[in-house]
Amino acid sequence: MKFSFSNTELELVQKIGATADELGFPAFIVGGFVRDKILNRSTKDMDVMCVGSGIKLAEMLQQQVFADAYLAVYKNFGTALLKMGYVEIEFVGARKESYRADSRKPIVEEGTLQDDLSRRDFTINTLAICINKNNFGELVDIFEGMIDLQNEIIKTPLEPHVTFSDDPLRMMRGIRFATQLNFKIEEKTFAAIQQNAERIKIISQERITDELNKIILSATPSIGFKLLDEAGLLPIIFPEFMLLKGAEYIDGKGHKDNFYHTLQVLDNISMTTKNLWLRWAAILHDIAKPQTKKFENGHGWTFHGHEVVGSKMVSKIFNRMKLPMNEHMRFVKKLVFLHLRPISLTKENITDSAIRRLLFEVGDDVEALMQLCQADITSKNRHKVIRYLENFEMVKMRMKEVEEKDHLRNWQPPISGELIMQTFQIKPSRVVGTIKDEIREQILDGKIENSFEAAFALMLKLAAEQGLSAVEK
Repeated sequence: MKFSFSNTELELVQKIGATADELGFPAFIVGGFVRDKILNRSTKDMDVMCVGSGIKLAEMLQQQVFADAYLAVYKNFGTALLKMGYVEIEFVGARKESYRADSRKPIVEEGTLQDDLSRRDFTINTLAICINKNNFGELVDIFEGMIDLQNEIIKTPLEPHVTFSDDPLRMMRGIRFATQLNFKIEEKTFAAIQQNAERIKIISQERITDELNKIILSATPSIGFKLLDEAGLLPIIFPEFMLLKGAEYIDGKGHKDNFYHTLQVLDNISMTTKNLWLRWAAILHDIAKPQTKKFENGHGWTFHGHEVVGSKMVSKIFNRMKLPMNEHMRFVKKLVFLHLRPISLTKENITDSAIRRLLFEVGDDVEALMQLCQADITSKNRHKVIRYLENFEMVKMRMKEVEEKDHLRNWQPPISGELIMQTFQIKPSRVVGTIKDEIREQILDGKIENSFEAAFALMLKLAAEQGLSAVEK
């Protein structure tokens, strides 16, 4: 089989192949680039493997062919990276690689083409395209990766226990590929994942989280989560999520299985956004339900305050998973805290005051919150879902009306603590906060206009009640 490149790729690859010929190195494009080209998926970066020194090949290319390219050499790993605009090409020499039982760092030795392909994770990633002039474009398929691509199968090139023992992260990669490509994991390969699940503990949290994020960013993330659960990996890497699983019954009354509900919410929101952090908000929106679950006689199951407890759990989960402790974490925390508010507005007479408060608290993230809440409407009763969605549309319309009228998005009260202290020549104290909070509450409740003049007049009135008077300058 001959492999075809686009015109741009062809020119680039021929130059790499010519330089490899000059060095006397057999050279190949390998791995994900080949797989994705065959599957007609978008491709950008490529990996070049040569039987020789990958670093030497990259250095010669940068010196003689791609003078404007950025070159990074990683001698400890025996790899080099050439970056040309938006394209990145990684170079590596053919090698054998293995891990000690208690180590995350591989033992690396020089190897043959077959050694290098056999150390790769799955047969669909062992496909190689020769780029030397004499055999240009020929497909090397030692492990029948083409058959597995056609049959949509994830399978290891060697005995799966060997592959997963060498690098346990491959267990998560297998599940990630199955999720992204909607492939099936071969029975023997999946059984080996189940048997080796505990070995994931030797892998760094950063690498685990990177794979988990790729699963979350796939078209249907629930596929990956269900596989992680079935494989026995999810209880190890995300124990809080596993606590959502199962439904309890007392006196014939049960609650929904929040594990599967959350996965439905995640899939729902994944149809409308590729924002990783909004998807994380979907994952964590009910994370505190196990801690807040209670059975009330005559009423049934309750989860009072799960949004408050859940928002406090966000930072702990982000910290443990080595997710960024920055504005992304604060965004997720805010959405978890507020996720019940828009839905609760559908169950009562909506007041402008309630809408003002929500707009004030959510700020610029109002569209994201509404996406999350809409995704959270799940039920096997189709008529119930339709009714909720209709009510939800009414809430969105009212929110738009109030926002256009009051301009409360990212709003700050017109009277600051500094102005209160300057006006009455007082130091920071409880009374300053009391006056400021009351002004904010009366504006949000619609008791006074959202204007500086109305707020200043109320400040003078409230201060007088506290025995304060303005000091003339």
